Amino acid sequence: MTSTRIEGGTVVIDGATVTDAPIHVDDGQIASAAPPDGPGEVIDASGCVVTAGLINAHHHLLQSAFRTLPGTRFAVMSDWLAQMSAAYGRLRVDPELGAAAARVGLAESLLCGVTTVADHHLTWPDGIDPVELAGATIESAAGVGARLVFVRGTARDDPATAAESIAAIHDTYLPGSHGGISDDGKLQLAVGPSGVHADGPETFAALREVAMSLGLRRRTQANEQVDVAIAADRYGRRPLELLDEWGWLEPGVTVAHLCEITDGEIDMLAARGVTATHAPGCDVPMGWGIAPVASLLRAGVPVGMGTSGGGSNDGGHLLADARLAMQVSGLVGDPVSGGTLLGMCTEGSAQGLGRTDIGHLRPGAAADLCIWDCDDVFDAGVADRIEGLLWASPGRRPRDVMVAGRWVVRDGHLVSDDSRAAAHELTALIDSRSG
Repeated sequence: MTSTRIEGGTVVIDGATVTDAPIHVDDGQIASAAPPDGPGEVIDASGCVVTAGLINAHHHLLQSAFRTLPGTRFAVMSDWLAQMSAAYGRLRVDPELGAAAARVGLAESLLCGVTTVADHHLTWPDGIDPVELAGATIESAAGVGARLVFVRGTARDDPATAAESIAAIHDTYLPGSHGGISDDGKLQLAVGPSGVHADGPETFAALREVAMSLGLRRRTQANEQVDVAIAADRYGRRPLELLDEWGWLEPGVTVAHLCEITDGEIDMLAARGVTATHAPGCDVPMGWGIAPVASLLRAGVPVGMGTSGGGSNDGGHLLADARLAMQVSGLVGDPVSGGTLLGMCTEGSAQGLGRTDIGHLRPGAAADLCIWDCDDVFDAGVADRIEGLLWASPGRRPRDVMVAGRWVVRDGHLVSDDSRAAAHELTALIDSRSG
């Protein structure tokens, strides 16, 4: 593998360290110095900011095939769920559709600087082999060149069947792995019920048991509109009360959304060692609420960033969603800075995944990085380049992206796959099934 020196840029090593020194990549990792025989390539990053690759801690890649569907915008969440369920049925979710949607979503992610995607897959039609359906996404990630955290989710699935499929996916794709992570760190397996609105205590118990036996991380969603309403109607409780009672508020668990959360519940999350994921690109435009990020961070809850899926967000642009999070943060508490949001997109998300090898550029980290060109009119006059990454140039995309020491985006173009071919493949498949 070619060694690389990136020089001339402003390098964000982590939330505490920014440097103008060159950064070295060797054998797929960040190195403390160039190899003895010198770098194989030298990249000029003058006028650029270099960051760790972004980590999308909450995506639904299948929904890349279901963007801007009629009746799904500005909808009450219960109505939105019904519309999406009907749409899944019409297009017949299967491994072919799953692979094509994942290819598009992952290619889009890389082009937007996201090198790791946590895909919370919740749709498991009867008659479809769950290992094959999971494998479609896993193989798409390998083909595109992205890191993948595949979250075997549930939504009203049979608890025993779901648990059995998790073990089968693990045995097929991660045999003998430690903590559900492949040796190269490119694939991770996690488990995740949709939430108390869709799954009961039996499902949470079954998935907790299999996760504990295999050493897998756990993820779920809580305190969205429908979640709060159904928890009250069905159980007379709050969602987080139920999760605590069901053994799902403890270290190793990440909870996404958290739009309607009280100060007492924030303190409970902090005390239980739970992490959180903020997904404003879904929750804000749909009118479902805003998580109080500053309050969560102040309480000591690590917070990552996610986009959620195309069915509610329509895009996988994590930096754009971080910009939105920054802009609306003051509506629900103290404002959150661009630098803090960048940290949430990197080490914050990594912490929720239990990963220390990604989300930063310290020596020994995986060489996942982005080079952001900040040398054009969009950034002229910017006093603070790190804050400017989010405040200036809405929709900013990276010039170059590296995953595990290999370039996947150069000069703004995907080089690990053909992005237009991916788009055309998915469009043709949708058209063929929509007649």
